[in-house]
Order: sequence, then C-alpha cells, then structure tokens
Amino acid sequence: MEEWKVYKIGDICSNVCSGGTPTSTHSEYYDGDIPWLNTKEICFNRIHKTERNITEEGLNNSSAKWIPENTVIVAMYGATAGKTAIAKIPLTTNQACCNLTINSEIADYRFVYYYLLNKYSVICSLANGGAQQNLNAQIIKDFKINLPPTLEQTRIASFLSSLDDKIEINKRINDNLEQQAQTLFKSWFVDFEPFKDQPFEESELGMIPKGWRVGKLGDICSYSTIRISIDNLSPKTYFSTENMLPNKMGAVEASTLPQVGMTTGCEPFDVLVSNIRPYFKKILRVDSICGCSSDVMCFHSTDSKYRVFLYRTLYDDSFFSYIMAGSKGTKMPRGDKQQIMKYPIVLPHESILEHFSNCVEPMLLMVSSFKQESSRLAQLRDTLLPKLMSGELKINDVEKNL
Repeated sequence: MEEWKVYKIGDICSNVCSGGTPTSTHSEYYDGDIPWLNTKEICFNRIHKTERNITEEGLNNSSAKWIPENTVIVAMYGATAGKTAIAKIPLTTNQACCNLTINSEIADYRFVYYYLLNKYSVICSLANGGAQQNLNAQIIKDFKINLPPTLEQTRIASFLSSLDDKIEINKRINDNLEQQAQTLFKSWFVDFEPFKDQPFEESELGMIPKGWRVGKLGDICSYSTIRISIDNLSPKTYFSTENMLPNKMGAVEASTLPQVGMTTGCEPFDVLVSNIRPYFKKILRVDSICGCSSDVMCFHSTDSKYRVFLYRTLYDDSFFSYIMAGSKGTKMPRGDKQQIMKYPIVLPHESILEHFSNCVEPMLLMVSSFKQESSRLAQLRDTLLPKLMSGELKINDVEKNL
C-alpha cells in the first residue's frame, strides 16, 4: 500500500455537521422549496431530490442547515445507521445525518463515499445503544480511512462512479417506462379514452363501456400459498417491508435473512405489495422465483391473461388509497387482506385485455432487462470495491481488463 496514508475522517473534512427537524406541529414549516433529507432516504445512493421540503421559516426555527452539493452523508440512527449517500443538490437534513464536506485538496468525495460504503459493516459495529443502535458524529470523525494520492483516488472513484452512472441511467429509463405503462392503463381503464365512441352504461363505479363489468380484485388473483425454504433464498431474492423501497421504486438487497424456516414463495410475474404503512406505496413485480415476509402480500394471477392488467391495477395510486382506507392500526397501519381482495375493478372484454397486454408487456420486459443489467453492474462494482479500496487491485489492471 505504498504512498497510501491513514487519516481520520474528521481530518479530511472542511466541515462536519448534523441537521435538525422543524417542529411537525407547525404546518408553516413544511411544504416549502428547501429540500430536507430524512435518514430513511439514505441507502448507498445519490440524492437528487428529497421526499419532503421545508420552508425558510422551518429552516430558521430549527437546527436544520444547508449543506453543499457533493457532501457525503452518513446515517447515524436506527435502521439506516452506517449507510451513506452523496448529496447531488444543496439540501438540508435531519439531526440523524452526519454531513461530511470533504476537503478536495486531500480527498475525492466520491472515493470517501465508496470507502465508507465498503466499510459499512465495520461502521455498524461501532454503533452503541439499547434497542436502537446509534452512531454519533465523533465516532464518524474518528473513523480511519486509507487514502492513495489524489490522482489515484480520482481514477478509482471515476471508474466506480461510471458503473453507478449507468445504473442510474437504467433506473431513469425504467421510471419512464413504468410511467408510460401506467398512463396507458389510466387512459384505457380509468378514463376509457379509446372507447369514448362506444355506448356506455351505468355501474356501481359510474359509467363504463357497455358489455364491461365491475368485479373485484379477487376475480383475477389470489395470495400466494407457496412455501419456500429460507435456505433457498439470498439477499437478492428475499423481500420484506425493510428492503422494499417507497414510492414504487422497487427494492434493494435484504440486509439480513430470517435464520431458519419457511416463508411465502413467489413466482415470476407475481406482484409484491408491502402491507405495512400502505402510504409508502411499496410495490414490485418479480421476474424470478423468490420469497417474501409475512409483511408483504404476494399477488398471483389466476390466469396469465391478467398478469399485466393485475400489475398495473395494483400499481395505481387508487389501490394504495383503498388499502389505507381499510387499514387497521394508527402508528403502523396494516391493510385488511380480506377487504383488499374486494377492491372493485372494471373488467373489459378478453380481447381488450390481450391488446393491452401486447402493448405494455414489451415495456415491462425492457424494465426487467435494464434491472438485470444494473444488477450485473452492481455485482461488478461490489466485487471490485474492496480490492480497489484496499490497494490490493490497481486501477490500471482493472481498466486494462475491461
């Protein structure tokens, strides 16, 4: 590790700070134009936008403070403790974020991010506390980092970033494809735009094309009754409410698996929906055999002709609103599974279902293809990461062989 030097994180930063949370009872502090980051949004990612914004008044009446673009953020509390992110916009954060403004004369912020990502398990082991394991700013500032010369840092970081750039591009393409597919679903089965010239008739859901019928979700799907051994699953093929992402963003690898036993099995084209806090809108269509926890509902089409229609039906915002309206509990609401199967839907003729599937399935196949490519790129990144961060593998050798 010739020419590599050991520093403390605090020594390579021009500023280290946390943030704050405006009082939630003051509505005037929220829904402004200042991005405000919560630690649950930190998951080894780049932050381009935040789930919530605050107002100037909220900023001035809390410990929240602006941090610049390219700040490396480390979550300090709770389930995300030890996870990192990069702010790609100026933003503010809550108090559970440790915000590292990297001194560019000493370190490349991207290299620091990847180094901390690689040391995630080590950082987690430093957390202390009772039921909730916490880090603090001093622990992070004292954490040691091995740095090569800045030029080498930049080359390593640029290579790893190029892989994440492609993953990010794939994600944007997939988001666009999902939006197109859902726009088509709404046009056909909510607004009935292609059928405006046909006769309509009254139904319990309002006016619908004549010959269509109102049914319920249970007419086209059932909950999976398959059981699969945990031994046959991996972090990539096990889904729970913990590793499914909010706002219909899919899922990340599970951080842990149940120790032993059986769990619900899922087949290709099944749709998973988290049944805890439905307002988070966690949904995923799977393309391989996998498993899910009891907190996740696995919907299985009763007939292949319903596969695409089922996914788009469950993807729609109105479905999540229906789950929430019938949920039980206040702090952690859960949907009523029997009631969910009564969700009213408009069922068209089979020929229309087939036509819709023919239009949308190619989009979903592209989504699956881009996801698989991103998975391969992530695997390559994760394989090379520890070797590059330790100096075991030289960036020259990597670039020659790729």
